[in-house]
Amino acid sequence: MLILEGLMPMLSPRRWRSLFEQMLQLQEGQIRFFGLILVVLGLVVVWLFA
Repeated sequence: MLILEGLMPMLSPRRWRSLFEQMLQLQEGQIRFFGLILVVLGLVVVWLFA
């Protein structure tokens, strides 16, 4: 997982910084919803490849 998370800042640090700054502008509820979507997508990927 850390390998995948490290690809974005390694390959495109400016874009990663921009996306991170945009995320800091989100409301708490929006961040929670985004987290929920990522958890669900992760579970689907695990289910598909398990």
